[in-house]
Amino acid sequence: MSTLLALMLVVGQQNPFGSLLQNTGKKDAPTEAVRYLYPEQISVTAGQATPVELHFSVKQGLHINSHTPKTKDLIATAIQFPADAGVRMSEVEFPAGKDFVLPVAGAPGDHLSVYTGEFAVRGMMTATRGEHLVQAKLRYQACDNRACMPPHTIPVVVNVESR
Repeated sequence: MSTLLALMLVVGQQNPFGSLLQNTGKKDAPTEAVRYLYPEQISVTAGQATPVELHFSVKQGLHINSHTPKTKDLIATAIQFPADAGVRMSEVEFPAGKDFVLPVAGAPGDHLSVYTGEFAVRGMMTATRGEHLVQAKLRYQACDNRACMPPHTIPVVVNVESR
């Protein structure tokens, strides 16, 4: 349990995840805090590394831990490509996280490295000849100023055409 969540439970907050949940009819159903924006299709030359950018958006009012959180108990944002997709992503670069200070000053881990708004993951994509429906995954932990949701993974679906 993160120190922030433990601190919140000690001070008696009844539902620390309340502001992170959407009303979907399912009790405590998590909202999609991060959306994959684009591209939906990428064209590359077969066998040649091609620079690509994958764009994401963090829901307003939330932040996600960067790929290099400042404490080991926070979940880093990470992207994973399936090994059998005929497509390989190398030299993956996440943007630098933005410094964020929790409003609970002096709490353990109150200085964070986060992403908010839109951000892009860059890398070099190499593919075998043909069309590939790549179903990568972005794993993240979303938080607001009061609590963090459990880690979540979203699909990153890209049609890669390699000639």
